[in-house]
Amino acid sequence: MSDAKQPAAPAGKPEASGGAYRATLNMPDTAFPMRGDLPKREPAWVADWNGGGLYKRLRDARQGAPLFVLHDGPPYANGKLHIGHALNKVLKDMIVKSRQLAGFDAQYIPGWDCHGLPIENAIEKLHGRNLGRDDMQAKSRAFATEQIAQQREDFKRLGVLGDWERPYRTMDPANEAGEIRAFKRVIERGFVYRGLKPVYWCFDCGSSLAEFEIEYADKQSDTLDVAFETDDAAKLAAAFGLGALPTGKSGFAVIWTTTAWTIPANQALNAHPELTYALVDTPLGCLVLAETLVDKCLERFGLSGQVLATAQGTALGGLNFRHPLFDVDAGYRRLSPVYLAEYVSDADGTGIVHSSPAYGVDDFNSCVANGLKYDDILNPVQGNGTYAADFPLFGGQHIWKAVPVILDALKNAGRLLATVRITHSYPHCWRHKTPVIYRAAAQWFVRMDEGEGVFTKDKAPKTLRQLALDAIDHTHFYPENGKTRLRDMIANRPDWCISRQRSWGVPVPFFLHKDSGELHPNTMAILDQAADIVEKGGIEAWSRVTAEEILGADDAPHYTKSTDILEVWFDSGSTFWHVLRGSHAHAYPNGASHAEGPEADLYLEGHDQHRGWFHSSLLLGCALYDRAPYKGLLTHGFATDGQGRKMSKSLGNTVEPQSVTSKLGAEIVRLWVASTDYSGDLNIDDKILARVVDAYRRIRNTLRFLMANTADFNPATDTVPLGQMLEIDRYALARASELQADILRHFDVYEFHPVVSKLQVYCSEDLGAFYLDVLKDRLYTTAPKSLARRSAQTALHQITHAMLRWMAPFLSFTAEEAWAHFVGDQNQGSIFFETFSALPTPNEGLLAKWARIRAIRDLANKEIEAVRTTGAVGASLQATLTITAGADDAALLRSLGADLKFVTITSSVTVADGESLAVTVLPSSATKCERCWHYTDDVGQHAAHPTLCGRCVSNLDGAGETRAHA
Repeated sequence: MSDAKQPAAPAGKPEASGGAYRATLNMPDTAFPMRGDLPKREPAWVADWNGGGLYKRLRDARQGAPLFVLHDGPPYANGKLHIGHALNKVLKDMIVKSRQLAGFDAQYIPGWDCHGLPIENAIEKLHGRNLGRDDMQAKSRAFATEQIAQQREDFKRLGVLGDWERPYRTMDPANEAGEIRAFKRVIERGFVYRGLKPVYWCFDCGSSLAEFEIEYADKQSDTLDVAFETDDAAKLAAAFGLGALPTGKSGFAVIWTTTAWTIPANQALNAHPELTYALVDTPLGCLVLAETLVDKCLERFGLSGQVLATAQGTALGGLNFRHPLFDVDAGYRRLSPVYLAEYVSDADGTGIVHSSPAYGVDDFNSCVANGLKYDDILNPVQGNGTYAADFPLFGGQHIWKAVPVILDALKNAGRLLATVRITHSYPHCWRHKTPVIYRAAAQWFVRMDEGEGVFTKDKAPKTLRQLALDAIDHTHFYPENGKTRLRDMIANRPDWCISRQRSWGVPVPFFLHKDSGELHPNTMAILDQAADIVEKGGIEAWSRVTAEEILGADDAPHYTKSTDILEVWFDSGSTFWHVLRGSHAHAYPNGASHAEGPEADLYLEGHDQHRGWFHSSLLLGCALYDRAPYKGLLTHGFATDGQGRKMSKSLGNTVEPQSVTSKLGAEIVRLWVASTDYSGDLNIDDKILARVVDAYRRIRNTLRFLMANTADFNPATDTVPLGQMLEIDRYALARASELQADILRHFDVYEFHPVVSKLQVYCSEDLGAFYLDVLKDRLYTTAPKSLARRSAQTALHQITHAMLRWMAPFLSFTAEEAWAHFVGDQNQGSIFFETFSALPTPNEGLLAKWARIRAIRDLANKEIEAVRTTGAVGASLQATLTITAGADDAALLRSLGADLKFVTITSSVTVADGESLAVTVLPSSATKCERCWHYTDDVGQHAAHPTLCGRCVSNLDGAGETRAHA
C-alpha cells in the first residue's frame, strides 16, 4: 500500500513560501514516513513482538494489576484462515489491547479445537474411510498439529498479540485429562445418565449430533396420507356410539406424514384426548379424521363422504389398527394401538399421528409412557442410513432412495390415499449440509430437568435448566438482544446428548456389563485412573488400555470397554476448567482466570455460537459451579460481500485475508474490522477496502503532522504549564480530553466503530480544519523557543500521546511505528506498556466558548470562499473581515483581541456591533510580508528586512511577538 502525498497547506501558508527567509521558518521535520508501506514494514513488527517476547513482558509489567480475561473460543484446527477468522481474532485483539491500555493485566491465550468430526473428515478425505482407531488418532493429531502451525502464523501476521508460544490445544494431554476430570465432576453432581432416546443422527458423520450442530434448510419431501385398517370393526363402531359400521365396509384411521421412510417402523397411532373426531362414510370405507379437517381431507383424497358420528379422542384410546402393510408381508403383521397424546393437533394433516418411536421424540415419549419397552422398539435404520439387511421388503435400501418403493407398496396395498411433493424447512447437519433424522440410540446425556444421574455424589441445588436460566440473568450481553436468543434456546432445549461414536476425541472411559448394561461399580475411580493415563500419554494411551489392565482378570470378561467419545462441544465448553483453571492456571504472575466468580470477563464469537460454544460453556459452568464461566458475551455478525451476500467460491465473492494483507497490509484488515458495526454482518469488497485505505491515509497524515511539529520539543524542559498556555491550546487539550472520555466509554462496552468514526472527524474537523490550520502560523513563524510556540507544542505533544493510545487497539502497527519515532527506546519500546493519557479535566466553559467561535469562523470561511470565486481575493490572508455581531458574540470575539485574525487566518478583522451575525469580506490594500504572507501596513518599515512585517522582524531579531489567545 502507498500513501498519497501529504496535502499542501492552503494558499497563503508560509510553508509554501520560497525566498530568502524560508530558512528562518520552523518547518516540520520527522522521520516518520508519509508512506505506510504496510506490507513491507508490518512483518518486522510481528517478528519484533514475538521474537522479543512482548506478550510475556506485558504480563510481567502488569503484575498486581486488575485482571481482564478474554477467553478464546477455539477455531477448528483444519483449513486455511478465511476473512471470518480474521474478523474474529482482530476484534478479540482490539478488546484485549484496549483493556491493556486501560491499566489491566489483559490476557489472551489463543486456542484450538482439535478433536471431532471436522478433523476426522479431513483425514478420511486424505486416507479413506476404513482407518483403524489407532491410525485415525495418530493421523488426526499430526494433521491438527500441522494446521495449527499454519493458522498461528496467519493470526500473528494480523498483529494479534497473545501467548503464541503457549497456546491451548484441546488435544494436549493435560487438557484431555482435565476434560475427563470435568466429566467426572458433572457426574458427581447428578447430571449424567444413559438412555435410549431419539437423537439427531447424521449419516455422513455416522454419529449422533447435538442441537448445536443442527441448521435448517429447505428440503423436498413426499407427503402421504395412509389408512390403517381397524382390527375390530365392532369396537370402532362402539367408540362412535354406533351399533356397527355400514354393511360391507371396514374402518380406517388415517394419518398424514412427510417421512414415508418411517412408516415401515410404525408401532402406534396418537390421537388428542380433547379433539373431536368424525367417522366419515366414503366409497373406500369409514375414515377416522379430526372433525375440523374432514372437508380438507376429503378434497385431498378426491373422495365424497358423510359424517356418520363424532366422538372425543378419549373414546379412541386403546383401539387397535393394523399396519398398512399387514397383508403384504408377514413381517408387518402387527397392530398399532391408539395412544392419547397432547402434542397431536388439528392444525393440519388428519388429526392423527403415526408413531415410529425410534424416529421421533414425541413418538418415543408417547410409546414409552404407554408401556412400550425399550427392547421392543423397532429401529431398523442403520447408522449409515440403510435399513437392516433382513428388514422386510426394504432391507439394505437407503431410506431416502426407499421412499418411492414404500409409496408403491402402500399404493398397491390400497392404503395410500394421497401423496404430494412439497418443499419445507428441515434439519440438516451444519457440517455436511445434508438432511438428518431422529434415530434412537443408547447414548450418554446431560440431564436438563429433574431426574437421577449415575453415581451422584453431591446433587446440584437446582436443575441444570434452572441454573442456566439464572446465570443468563447475571450475564452482560453485547449486543443486548443476545440475551433473549440464548434464553430461548436454554428454555426449550432437550437433554444434551454428549456421546459420539467416533475415534478422534476424549474417551468416555466407561465399562458396561455385557448382560445388564450397568456401569462397573468402580467407575468413579476408573475415571481418575483414565485421566492419569491420558495425562501421561494422550487419548491414544487410553485406547490401547485393555479391560484386563483396568478391571483385572476376574471382572474383565463380564464388561465391555466403551468406545464412545465426548462430543466436541464438551471439549470446548469445558476449556474454562481445563485451560484457565488447568493447563494455564499458573502461567502468569496474576494467574489465568479470576479466582472467584466467573473465570473470564468475556467470551466473544459469531452470533451462531448462542447454540454452540456459549451454550455448552454455560451448561458446563452451571453443571460444575452453578454459574456461567463468563461475565459477558459478545457476538458479532458474519463477513459478507459488498452486497451483503454470503461468501462462496461459486459466487466468486470471497475475500482472503492473506491477499489483503500482502497487498494493502494487515492494518487495513484491522481498520475495516474496527470501522464496521460488528453487531450486524460486516460487508467487505475492494470498494469498501479502498475507502478504508483513504481513512487510514487521513489518520496517518494527521499523525505525521503532529509528530513533525514536535520534533524539537523536549517534554522534560519545554513543557508549558497548563495555566500559562495560550487559550486555544488549552481549548485543544480540553477538546482532546472530552473526546478521550467519549472514546473510553466506547472501549468499556467493546465498541470500536464509533471510535474510528469520531477519530476521523477529530482528525479532519477538530485538528485539520481548525486547530492545526490556525496553529501553522504560530508554529512556523514565531521564535523556536518562544512561549507561543512551546505552548502549541505542549498541546500537540500531549494530543499525540493520547491519539497514539486511542489508535493502538486497532491501528497497532502504525501506533507502534509512530511510538518508536515519537519516544525512541523509552518505556520498554512498545506503546502497549502504556496506559491512556491523563489529560486535563475538560473545561466546559472553554469548550462552549470555542464551539461558538468555530461556528462564527465557519460562517466567515463561507463568505471568504464566495468572494474568492469572484477573483477579488485569492488566499484568505488577502482578505480583511468586518464581523457584525450581537452583544454576546461581539464580546466573545473581542476577547481574543488582536489574535482574532489568526483564528480567521486573515490579515485583519474588525468587530462591529449589530443585531445579527454578518461577515463582510474585502481585499486587503496592505503589502504582503514575504516571510509570513500576512498583508500589513508596516511591511517595508525596517531597513534590515524591507520585505518583512514588524511581527516577523521581532520574531527574528527582537523580543518576539506576544500571543495570548491564538
